[in-house]
Amino acid sequence: MKLLLDSCVWGGAVGRLRAAGHDVVWSGDWPTDPGDEEILARALAESRVLITLDKDFGELAILRGLPHAGILRLVGLSALQQAEVSLQVVEAHGADLAAGAIITAEAGRLRMRSPG
Repeated sequence: MKLLLDSCVWGGAVGRLRAAGHDVVWSGDWPTDPGDEEILARALAESRVLITLDKDFGELAILRGLPHAGILRLVGLSALQQAEVSLQVVEAHGADLAAGAIITAEAGRLRMRSPG
């Protein structure tokens, strides 16, 4: 699966997700932060699911109706947990994310907003 990790996500998650066979871009490698709207637009243009800690992306998608290619928001997870939970959610719900779902993952809890 094609993924774009926001710079707030632990950079070590990149290697873990790539090792599992995913095509991963981390915005922390970019020379400057282009802002949330541009990150969301890039993810869409490249058909990448956005993985973030930032609730602003969900607000952009839901309240402002900006298009996206799926969003996974991680809440209250340690750096090491971010990699493992991302991998678990992507593998279990990749089709939902690719269809445009917004998933919020917390320790022991998952909420999904279906596209549409």
